[in-house]
Amino acid sequence: MNGLRSFTLIVIIATAFPAISFAQQGPGRGFRGGGQPGAGRGMGRGLGGPGFGGRGAGGGAAQAESHGHDERHDADRDVFQFLLQNHTKINRTVTELPNGVETLTESADPDVADKIKEHVSWMEYRIENTNPIRMRDPLFAELFKHTDKIEMKHVDTENGVRVTETSSDPAVAKLIQAHAKVVTGFVERGFAEAMKNHPVPGSTPTTAATSTPTIAGYGKVVQLADAVQQPRDGTKIVVDLTRGGDAKEINPGLEKIAKYLNIYAGGGAEPASVHIAVVLHGDATFTVLNSDAYARHFNTQSNPNLTLLHELHEAEVEIYVCGQTLISKGSRPDEVAVFVDTAVSAVTSIANLQADGYAYLPLGN
Repeated sequence: MNGLRSFTLIVIIATAFPAISFAQQGPGRGFRGGGQPGAGRGMGRGLGGPGFGGRGAGGGAAQAESHGHDERHDADRDVFQFLLQNHTKINRTVTELPNGVETLTESADPDVADKIKEHVSWMEYRIENTNPIRMRDPLFAELFKHTDKIEMKHVDTENGVRVTETSSDPAVAKLIQAHAKVVTGFVERGFAEAMKNHPVPGSTPTTAATSTPTIAGYGKVVQLADAVQQPRDGTKIVVDLTRGGDAKEINPGLEKIAKYLNIYAGGGAEPASVHIAVVLHGDATFTVLNSDAYARHFNTQSNPNLTLLHELHEAEVEIYVCGQTLISKGSRPDEVAVFVDTAVSAVTSIANLQADGYAYLPLGN
């Protein structure tokens, strides 16, 4: 038995809680701010989390995917936030068992004690009905995959709840123990701990390999196959490039454009087509000059941007330079690289491309 303080189960952050159906909930005795589901049903299983909504597991997947709010949502939100805000008033002792944990969670404050009991009862209900929560957190997502292997017994005390959680599966027992340690962190640190992701026991964080699938050697990306907002086929982007830089180095804006191409080719679960147009003006204007003209303007041996510019051109990026800026800066259209088009102006180019459905993306200094 140690002297750690925490919640018996899990506290959920108020502003992000997935929708869950309670169509079969039973009556229960009331506490301040809400009641307990199915009081008197006997022992049950209960887990929860101070978490953010996400994909569910098992029979509760459809409910967890929903973006709506069930009839209990507002009350649960208030309870969970209340417990996080009052975490310093909660005391907990934890004993690790060979197959799980035993915990005692209490508070000398009657309001906090009541909220602990209410929270535990509703989290037990969610587990029994396979309605997972905090599925963005790796530890809790894994734990909810194995709720059928978890045995929980809880008894209300005068000031809180005593809980025993065990499993005959050694791997699930380790999950239960890891969960208990994380819950301790919720009480010790409140919202600061609730904002963290927690690893599955035995897992090793991996560093994703980088690649440059479209523009070799430029704009490295990592593949994030499970991330949200995946690249969409047919995306159109107009890059408004005014960024300058060291005349002897590649313009960093061009490296960004290479990265955008590589993201669509290899950053997501599947490759996606993208159409990119870049309009150069301002400090980026001379980036597209041929080597002789560039050398005269900057006293260099050549234009360090031409290789990457040509790679972008070969990848079907449309490259435009503002004719107004080009001439006002003392250059001419015949001094730009052969694969670059001189436009009447940057403003007409950007307006036209946006009218054609291109999303606007500025790259300034």
